[in-house]
Amino acid sequence: MAVLTRARTSTGAGVLAILILVLAFGNQAYSEWADKHAQGNNAWDLLLRTLSWPRWFITPGNLPNQDVIAYDVRALLLIVFVAAILAMAAASVVGSLGGFLLGWFSVILGGGVAALLTAFITTQATFYNALLSAGAASVYGLYVGWIVGIVSAATRRSAGVAAA
Repeated sequence: MAVLTRARTSTGAGVLAILILVLAFGNQAYSEWADKHAQGNNAWDLLLRTLSWPRWFITPGNLPNQDVIAYDVRALLLIVFVAAILAMAAASVVGSLGGFLLGWFSVILGGGVAALLTAFITTQATFYNALLSAGAASVYGLYVGWIVGIVSAATRRSAGVAAA
């Protein structure tokens, strides 16, 4: 029973972390700010631009409605896929390192699959653009997924101590 409790705690914490990342850095205000101000050729600006990858929109601005829907679905699918991957594998992962790697991997894979699927909804729907979108999503997972990994690993450790 303690393993199941740790898995649920780790999954919930990872889902909460990706939800906060998507809501805080994928919103329209932050994305527009990052597009304007984070244009340097340094690691910090790269991270700031990458954080805005799961864009979602409240108002379409100058984008076609079809693209706005694709972006919004992509951000939602990222959260759903990360949750599904964490839920499926969390019970079989042992230790904090395993929790970290699972959390990190779930963002890389979840983002790639979400981007690949939603690329066919956009106005620029081609297989080539879908692959480019999946590549950008995997970079997002590589650079940002460690945050979800740290949260997942930290909650695995604390839940294990509490259940023991």
